[in-house]
Amino acid sequence: MEWQPDEQGLQQVLQLLKDSQSPDTATQRAVQEKLEQLNQYPDFNNYLIFVLTSLKSEDEPTRSLSGLILKNNVKAHYQNFPPAVADFIKRECLNNIGDPSPLIRATIGILITTIASKGELQTWPELLPQLCNLLNSEDYNTCEGSFGALQKICEDSSELLDSDALNRPLNIMIPKFLQFFKHCSPKIRSHAIACVNQFIIGRAQALMDNIDTFIESLFALAGDEDCEVRKNVCRALVMLLEVRIDRLIPHMHSIIQYMLQRTQDADENVALEACEFWLTLAEQPICKEALSGHLVQLIPILVNGMKYSEIDIILLKGDVEEDDNVPDSEQDIKPRFHKSRTVTLQHEGGEGEEGEDIDEDEDDDDDTLSDWNLRKCSAAALDVLANVFRDELLPHLLPLLKGLLFHPDWVIKESGILVLGAIAEGCMQGMVPYLPELIPHLIQCLCDKKALVRSIACWTLSRYAHWVVSQPPDAHLKPLMTELLKRILDGNKRVQEAACSAFATLEEEACTELVPYLSFILDTLVFAFGKYQHKNLLILYDAIGTLADSVGHHLNQPEYIQKLMPPLIQKWNELKDEDKDLFPLLECLSSVATALQSGFLPYCEPVYQRCVTLVQKTLAQAMMYSQQPDQYEAPDKDFMIVALDLLSGLAEGLGGHVDQLVARSNIMTLLFQCMQDTMPEVRQSSFALLGDLTKACFPHVKPCIAEFMPILGTNLNPEFISVCNNATWAIGEICMQMGVEMQPYVSLVLPHLVEIINRPNTPKTLLENTAITIGRLGYVCPQEVAPMLQQFIRPWCTSLRNIRDNEEKDSAFRGICVMIGVNPGGVVQDFIFFCDAVASWVNPKDDLRDMFYKILHGFKDQVGEENWQQFSEQFPPILKERLSACYGV
Repeated sequence: MEWQPDEQGLQQVLQLLKDSQSPDTATQRAVQEKLEQLNQYPDFNNYLIFVLTSLKSEDEPTRSLSGLILKNNVKAHYQNFPPAVADFIKRECLNNIGDPSPLIRATIGILITTIASKGELQTWPELLPQLCNLLNSEDYNTCEGSFGALQKICEDSSELLDSDALNRPLNIMIPKFLQFFKHCSPKIRSHAIACVNQFIIGRAQALMDNIDTFIESLFALAGDEDCEVRKNVCRALVMLLEVRIDRLIPHMHSIIQYMLQRTQDADENVALEACEFWLTLAEQPICKEALSGHLVQLIPILVNGMKYSEIDIILLKGDVEEDDNVPDSEQDIKPRFHKSRTVTLQHEGGEGEEGEDIDEDEDDDDDTLSDWNLRKCSAAALDVLANVFRDELLPHLLPLLKGLLFHPDWVIKESGILVLGAIAEGCMQGMVPYLPELIPHLIQCLCDKKALVRSIACWTLSRYAHWVVSQPPDAHLKPLMTELLKRILDGNKRVQEAACSAFATLEEEACTELVPYLSFILDTLVFAFGKYQHKNLLILYDAIGTLADSVGHHLNQPEYIQKLMPPLIQKWNELKDEDKDLFPLLECLSSVATALQSGFLPYCEPVYQRCVTLVQKTLAQAMMYSQQPDQYEAPDKDFMIVALDLLSGLAEGLGGHVDQLVARSNIMTLLFQCMQDTMPEVRQSSFALLGDLTKACFPHVKPCIAEFMPILGTNLNPEFISVCNNATWAIGEICMQMGVEMQPYVSLVLPHLVEIINRPNTPKTLLENTAITIGRLGYVCPQEVAPMLQQFIRPWCTSLRNIRDNEEKDSAFRGICVMIGVNPGGVVQDFIFFCDAVASWVNPKDDLRDMFYKILHGFKDQVGEENWQQFSEQFPPILKERLSACYGV
């Protein structure tokens, strides 16, 4: 007997569907409760499918809504549907996939793929064969509905379709889809390409077997009049470029010609897909050779795509100049991610290098349109091509640029400024001769009457900050800084944001060059505190933190502290412990505390207490959640991570002054728990804090060492690079405090450290910290470490040769010298590496220089003059000179 609805039940369901379309919140709440009740009845879902597929008397939106509620039920508890209900739903779906209404067909398609992705592809064996069969239907609606469903299944289950689990259905499906590339309906052609496109990136075998047919069929559709078809053709070619460039190379010339046309397509979605082609091509080794002859056409097209479209300008309120009194709506504020502390060393010729895993957010010049669009894609393509072709791009660009930058129409002028910013990285060399003229023009654009011109000028100038700082300060730095500071106080929020970000970049480049202007800078930043709405305040914190990082202890002047601290502390007091705005404020205070050092003392007590409280609260909440996950929410551990990092900043800035604070708190107990947290970022920040507390107030750390060392040993796992790096650094700091008492712990950590320093592809920062810690461990326990010397001496020497002279390097080299004294044989085979590492010192302390001298001369005396001559013949000339000049060997 086929299931039939009960009239009364049907009316209830229809009433529910009507109510759920009401905007009133109270009604909505009642609907939710009613839904929960009805879900207790096993055949409620039968009513829903009945309304969707059979109740043709109802309006389409209501029928579709019924299907969407059913889809949510399938998602939530399909496994509890009685078999009869599940079968009824599946049958109804397949029987009605050809409904005359496109909305109903699409809803049924969504329902089918939802059931399929609940593991049902295996247990619904007739689904794919039936859908593929229905493609042959004479009835357009049936064919289109089936294709729509298949496209959704291909999107949701592409990997499963290409596996043995289902007996490889793609061997039938892909050739079938390819036949439909020639169908008379554009909608069907578009579905067919979209289905096949799902399998390019995964290199499905069935597609690779038909790759030539696929490519020929795409070429045949090149001139299609339908924009969806053109878009899918472009998307396919872009993916093939990544996956099967070998098949495209023979046709590359005509593909490029086609993409040049499509990048100018009247339909922006087609143009955007085509523009991706240039971004992808730029990453291929053949890019230069393939594109050289086409730059003359391509560059003007990309530049033209970089103008704001009319719709962009409306969305960006391009005509609204003053909006800084309008509060921000909360959904405009993107979530921020805190970057946990990683301990790095200073290198030759540069301030401390950034860790290697940092991602660059470059073209974020117009964030609020965070949807990817043609303007952003064109700018990104020009940026990557500038990095490929370098100055060879300029002959095609410079003639255009002049016309753009001085154009009377602000939209065109604005795009010219964006072009100039996009090529800054790749074409810097070739641009240098024009900069003395261009930078003043850009600084003038900071005063343009159009907000969108002012904001892009901020961004582009920040891309040339490095050059600006390399010139005499009065030439460009001073005028740029003066104007940027005015823009920080602009009446337009987008300009404020761009200026603040640009100023932070300028601070990083200028560092101590800014010291003479500190008073002026602080006045502006503090004034902005009172002026900014929510979103920009968060960027302002970053600009202040970066300023503190850049000028360091120069900030520690009573007049500066008086300006800066009161507004920061006022914000600190206003924010509740649960407020995410604490993150950027804590990060900012961490930089400020490190820079001010003793100048931060008057503020440290409440800041310290609150950080400890944040850690404690988070740990307590995590504990409750793990015991009763249904009763409690999981905590946001970022609160704890940011608090640990600020405590590190305090320990580093205040040094010994932190002693009293630590003594009066339970931070060591909390740290013991944090070091064992499941989340790597929490452990990473814990070990950074442990190292900083070890340096600042070791007597409080020492009683815990026996409990802490095994945990540190377990975390020497290079799978979590930053955790491993910070644990390694902390162990080195503990060595320096423990001295000979480190002996019982050597075996817990040394084998891991030796393994890490010998691993291929270990990031530089981790190698350096590992080498320092091995050296320090050897310094305090030479008898235990020296026997392993031969296993690490070569990578040890190569990883430390580029580090600047500093305390860490000093202690590590003392360790190596002491170990060589204990086990001279361990260094014999790699002695040239040791010589090279010694030569990397610019001016070692006298007693360390003596140690080097003794080892070098001892080795020379040991092997005799003649052998030494032969040995030193292998030295590069510069090494020879340094050793003979400094050590007389």
